[in-house]
Amino acid sequence: MSNTTQRKRFSKVIILVIVLLVPGFLYLLLNRMGSNEYVKLPIYGDKVLSGKVNRKMGREIPDTTYHQLAPVDFVNSEGDSLRFLASDTLITVVHLFYTQDTALSRVMMDNLYAIANRFKNNSSLRLLSISVDPEDNAEKLKAYVQPYEGLIGKYWNAVYAPDIDMLKYAREEMLIDAMQTPADTNGFVFSNNYLLIDSQRRIRGFYDINLKTEVDRLTDEIKLQMVEEIRNNPLKIEKK
Repeated sequence: MSNTTQRKRFSKVIILVIVLLVPGFLYLLLNRMGSNEYVKLPIYGDKVLSGKVNRKMGREIPDTTYHQLAPVDFVNSEGDSLRFLASDTLITVVHLFYTQDTALSRVMMDNLYAIANRFKNNSSLRLLSISVDPEDNAEKLKAYVQPYEGLIGKYWNAVYAPDIDMLKYAREEMLIDAMQTPADTNGFVFSNNYLLIDSQRRIRGFYDINLKTEVDRLTDEIKLQMVEEIRNNPLKIEKK
């Protein structure tokens, strides 16, 4: 067999290998790159057993899930019932306050007003200002949020929980500090953070309202989480 014939056969083998292997390699490369081309926010809270078991390669592996906030029945400033975290297509920003507080609570409401105004036409976001005072009611809430009445009531609500201990819920579910003031039973000490919660009731961010950069970060990360929700649940978002 001549050298020329051998070279031709060798060239054909090389071409065949390229034709067979390169498309698969490119698919894997693009798929891997595509799955990592956007940033995902962290998920806060401990992982716990979900009660489900996954089977992998003949082995049973207990399924785990991140901390999820329990849904709560609230009442808003109009006296209407509102189920917190009832939807699996919405993201939510929440914070604590109470109507007798004219300092931290008012600052948190003022800052949230700016965020509510920015996202007022986006139906994928809900904002909740949650009172920790068991003495608060719809009438007190309505008076307190009067300066924000242009935005309160549609996607932003001020609420109280008549049937649960909100301080305990804040500590155990929202993972933030909340307690009565030791020297004043009518006062409360609570976290100065906003929380960003995804459609699966998981905490995706804490934001200190004392820092403008943190409020700006919240605005940016709301948008980031919206992108993740659309990628993960495109059909649900479209049907909403």
